[in-house]
Amino acid sequence: MTNVILLGPPGAGKGTQAKYLEEKFGLKQLSSGDMLRAAVASGSVVGQKAKSFMDHGSLVPDDVVVDIVFDHIDAMPGSKGFILDGFPRTVDQAVVLDKKLAEKGRRIDAVIVIKVSDDRLVARIAGRFTCATCGEGYHDLFKRPAVDGACDKCGGHNFKRRPDDQPETVKQRLKVYHQQTAPLIDYYQQRGKVTLIDGELPIETVSRELDDVLRDREGAESS
Repeated sequence: MTNVILLGPPGAGKGTQAKYLEEKFGLKQLSSGDMLRAAVASGSVVGQKAKSFMDHGSLVPDDVVVDIVFDHIDAMPGSKGFILDGFPRTVDQAVVLDKKLAEKGRRIDAVIVIKVSDDRLVARIAGRFTCATCGEGYHDLFKRPAVDGACDKCGGHNFKRRPDDQPETVKQRLKVYHQQTAPLIDYYQQRGKVTLIDGELPIETVSRELDDVLRDREGAESS
């Protein structure tokens, strides 16, 4: 059982790589962003509270995020490892995470930091849009529909962009990341758990480097 945290700014590719690790190593991806957006879409009280922060690129309060994350961890078999994507985002959250995991006989085994420059991130995030019908993802620069205005997958003609993907909101999200989340790297480096990976390399190269990190970790645990 290996438990991993993927760290990196918004748009660094954490979600893509988490899915790769999930399939390759049989881990369970726990994306705080996906869980929060699902709560927002449901219109629940906690979802409405989270939405007011997310729309402005601010961090959702710790108590809301922690409860959502541990609801999912508690529902997992004890023998199955997980990948945390988007949580923790602050040192305070990391301290709570370590404490709660220890109470359950678990721990974080590896922290992988995907690094990408701010300019590249703004271009990546601000260009994203999805088909409103089937959810297929596109990008203004890197992946436009084959026929302009029509989804390649379902043929739908309605597209949408996330409110928190607007350029100014992206810049605010990056500011928040550097101020509040980046110190997590120091926190986990002091515990000997951090590996840095260049997120501007091709996706396949990043995946191979992640593969090496987890195989090395598994080898160290079995020796």
